[in-house]
Amino acid sequence: MSATPAPVRFATIGLNHGHIYEQTQVLLDAGAELVAVYAPEADLLEPYHRRFSQATAAKSAAEILEDESIHMVISAGIPCDRGPLGVDVMRHGKDYMSDKPGFTTMAQLEEARKVQAETGRIFSIFYSERLGNPASVKAGELIQEGTIGDVIQTIGTGPHRLRPESRPDWFFEKDKYGGILIDIASHQFEQFLYYTGAKSAEIVASQVGNYHHPQWPGLEDFGDTLLRADNGRTGYLRVDWFTPDGLSTWGDGRLIILGSEGYLELRKYVDIAGRPAGNHIFLVNQKETRYIDAANTPIYYGEALVNDVRNRTETAMPQAHCFLAMELAIRAQETAQVLTMNN
Repeated sequence: MSATPAPVRFATIGLNHGHIYEQTQVLLDAGAELVAVYAPEADLLEPYHRRFSQATAAKSAAEILEDESIHMVISAGIPCDRGPLGVDVMRHGKDYMSDKPGFTTMAQLEEARKVQAETGRIFSIFYSERLGNPASVKAGELIQEGTIGDVIQTIGTGPHRLRPESRPDWFFEKDKYGGILIDIASHQFEQFLYYTGAKSAEIVASQVGNYHHPQWPGLEDFGDTLLRADNGRTGYLRVDWFTPDGLSTWGDGRLIILGSEGYLELRKYVDIAGRPAGNHIFLVNQKETRYIDAANTPIYYGEALVNDVRNRTETAMPQAHCFLAMELAIRAQETAQVLTMNN
């Protein structure tokens, strides 16, 4: 009988976005062991420690980085700090999982690529709108089964509710969050690559704007991009901060995947004026039109990542794919035409 492997031990550095709770939980659900947490902000540390009391409060980030018994560090720090932290983590011989976006500049990305190649450590980004969403996982399975033929195009939208009163100061500073296409749309760039099977892509056109919030000149409240991949597939994505208060959730995230034999439409978080809750898929192909409730589809990212840490594999997400999604987001942001509304 084979012995049960020792648990992967991980620690948290940076609690500036609420996604850290989901990041932590997917690793715990996969059997990893949370041992420590560091955050300089007492108001962020207290609720995290209340939920995950097994984590010892470290006195510094260095205390965690220098602890050789810790295998992995996770972070949802301020976006501009996530890439540099990941580089430091890898140089200390540990693997890393960042909230998205993993980087806010191309220089950060290139440094991480260099250090990852040198160290062989894992730099994973939790693109939760696919990796943590049952409907997105189910869509991948349906495509693999051939239900819509060859994927031709994706159209992804990521609307969000602004709730400015709940946002920290850094949220409105572009050099801190990177811009709307880097911040929100990194999800949609990653999904485009995954569902189309693209290994590279170019930005055909890209636009950003602050249409309705002049009181925050650093905020971008709208952005969209047109993509063309190396394999001939195309994609369009749009993200914004215009979800109205009348919607029952933070955003009506949708994804349409066009195939040669049909299409899928995902309503990830809400079916407006329709079925309750989220994780709705509508399948149309040459044989049928069918509704699929994907809510019970298993999420495998956490387990796969823990196994990758143990086995030095890339089953959760290929490293090149992880970095390429952020490269596209950064290129789209850097080349975007700035839009203004003329009344």
